[in-house]
Amino acid sequence: MTSFLLSLVALILGYLTYGALVERLFGADPNRPTPALEMTDHVDFVPMSWPRIFLIQFLNIAGLGPIFGAILGALYGPAAFVWIVCGCIFAGAVHDYFSGMMSVRHEGKSIPDVVGIYLGSRVCQFMRLMSIILLLLVGTVFVVGPASLLCNLGFTGIFATKAFWIVAILGYYFIATIVPVDKLIGRIYPLFAVALLFMALGIGGMLVFKGLPVPEIGTPSDHPAGLPVWPMLCITIACGAISGFHATQSPIMARCISTEMYGRRVFYGAMVAEGVITLIWAAAAMAFFPDGIQGLSIVLDKGGPSMVVNEIAVGLLGTLGGFLAILGVIACPITSGDTAFRSIRLIFADMLKLSQFPVFNRLLLAVPVFLLGYGLTLVDFSVIWRYFAFSNQALATIVLWSAAVYMVYHNRPAWIALIPATFMTGVCSTYILMAPEGLGLSTTHAYPMGAVAAALACAGFTLRFYWNKPKPVEDELV
Repeated sequence: MTSFLLSLVALILGYLTYGALVERLFGADPNRPTPALEMTDHVDFVPMSWPRIFLIQFLNIAGLGPIFGAILGALYGPAAFVWIVCGCIFAGAVHDYFSGMMSVRHEGKSIPDVVGIYLGSRVCQFMRLMSIILLLLVGTVFVVGPASLLCNLGFTGIFATKAFWIVAILGYYFIATIVPVDKLIGRIYPLFAVALLFMALGIGGMLVFKGLPVPEIGTPSDHPAGLPVWPMLCITIACGAISGFHATQSPIMARCISTEMYGRRVFYGAMVAEGVITLIWAAAAMAFFPDGIQGLSIVLDKGGPSMVVNEIAVGLLGTLGGFLAILGVIACPITSGDTAFRSIRLIFADMLKLSQFPVFNRLLLAVPVFLLGYGLTLVDFSVIWRYFAFSNQALATIVLWSAAVYMVYHNRPAWIALIPATFMTGVCSTYILMAPEGLGLSTTHAYPMGAVAAALACAGFTLRFYWNKPKPVEDELV
């Protein structure tokens, strides 16, 4: 329990101290006009208060990640606490802050266009393709998952069919994608975000009140399936530590903040809040079941993360808690799925330089995307989904490298982004070298090769951007 409580304190202190350092090194300027004020269109560029933007950003990036990812990561034992705290403070929150603030500095552009400014048009095109595929996968899975849960809640007739709920959820997604951001998302997201926070804090409070045996950092613990902690843990727990999906969401709120001084609260702060929730669910998953992690593994084999959530919530919060947990499991993916599709619309709009003020232009981009999304709900793409975790972290790595380049171009200390970029390069390289869907190499070969890849990336960055520094050219984007 001590390690768990200290980890919570560390996350809060990380926001207060390291978050302030990131803000200072970036050079947030309270006098610099933001896109929300200069480009107000009352559709995507809409000034809003920072508490509302924080709650929307928090729910945008959360989804099921801080719950399901934490539960699966708990199988690695207390090492998960170390990764959540260190990953969140030094990598994930830095990544989210830069992805949001670089968008603010560049007219609220989507993340592929921002990355392209600093890493070139080819990388921009790659990021567009990668982001759209990632968002389509997220959006589609966050249709199918909630639809499956809803049709099993005891409804009768057409309401008990998965097809009905798929169409209904896609219908909501479509509306949320095309209406102004403050009309639907801006009104209901803060409520869902508060509910998610209270549910997690309730779980955490009962953990402490009941004195459940949360294992301490350093306690020997092997993954039930024998998976190595490195780099598998860093891939398994993404949203609670660092996630490339967040970079696709940050520009949505970058178009809504009225001063750069809200950046730390909204982007860095939302990531830390997500880290807190991830930490709570990881601790609960480790401590709640008899036989600890082995007991957790048995429940996961029976019913997956959804069953784990239900049993923990009912066990700690009672029947009402279990009901709210299921609603949360349904609502969380829905409130990330709609913004996933909205992000795709914005990426296409930036790519085509198409104003989104006319409703027709929004429909022109949204309709084909949703037709494709509906088509994907009819396909079994479980094999493709296995590549999602790697793609997600690879996207985050690219964003961190672009952040490091941004700092060099603006004569600011690049190490704040360079260190996590190098680390994540090692994570992704090692994973693809040893994963079954990668090269399947042994740790004997994958570990040193991954370390070499990270070192070469860092050396290449130094040679390219310190010794022969070009200037970023926004016109290079195509």
